[in-house]
Amino acid sequence: MTSLVIAEHDNASIKGATLNTVTAAVQCGGDVHVLVAGAAAATAAAQAAQIAGVNKVLHADSEALAHGLAENLTAQILAVAGNYSHILFPATASGKNVAPRLAAKLDVGQISDVTKVESADTFERPIYAGNAMATVQSMDATKVLTVRTTGFDAAPASGGSAVVEVLAAVAAGVQSAFIGAEIAKNDRPDLTAAKVIVAGGRALGSAEKFNEFLLPLADKLGAALGASRAAVDAGYAPNDWQVGQTGKIVAPQLYIACGISGAIQHLAGMKDSKVIVAINKDPEAPIFSVADYGLEADLFAAVPELTAAL
Repeated sequence: MTSLVIAEHDNASIKGATLNTVTAAVQCGGDVHVLVAGAAAATAAAQAAQIAGVNKVLHADSEALAHGLAENLTAQILAVAGNYSHILFPATASGKNVAPRLAAKLDVGQISDVTKVESADTFERPIYAGNAMATVQSMDATKVLTVRTTGFDAAPASGGSAVVEVLAAVAAGVQSAFIGAEIAKNDRPDLTAAKVIVAGGRALGSAEKFNEFLLPLADKLGAALGASRAAVDAGYAPNDWQVGQTGKIVAPQLYIACGISGAIQHLAGMKDSKVIVAINKDPEAPIFSVADYGLEADLFAAVPELTAAL
């Protein structure tokens, strides 16, 4: 029994979500292999070989794999899929893009957002926006999983000594082609990897208020910025700041929620944070039910005071 982790990387380095996925793969039992498919990604493959718990790294290098197109990456995985009992992806935008296609090609069911490995064929995953947990058993010969990274500790990035095996890259598909990308520039930590997150809700009232009140606090804490879906829908914050079931799932050491009421879909994305601080003037706000520390106050007065005190 051997598991294959599909590495998430930028062709230069391995992303943190891969480390959490390796931990899940180790818990499935047997050896753990990692596939690094990209272009000029030898450095990323070498990093993957250093991850503790990894026995082998498969490195496929081709310009067709440079941008992680689902069609090309799926074809590369299919070329080796017969050797594996489990194929695991981080439950990120990239993983969620490729995993369903792979499962369909293999004619197996996909198990999404795995948060716990009970045994080699039984897994736990959240349902109903995290309000209930389902235990799912798969009888498929190949189990395709997406792993909610907040449910597993990151494997040590060093200490391993896996061998790197070079694979023949599959030919580029004709169904799709990479045209271009518009990447938002952000000097702050990545939201899903940040240790501290300062998040704002619709109560802030405008994008200008986000910048005026939350940016100084985030700067003091070296924090990433997040937002509720309501704030994003209102245009107060960009889409990539959204935390929640329909946004990003996070579990930082500290999550400061400013003016966020705590809708179910938002709580599903952040309630695993180690320490949650809620600032809201509504004493009945649902956010207080999950907060470790709650401050019933006007955020426009409380947040500047907190920032000044740091």
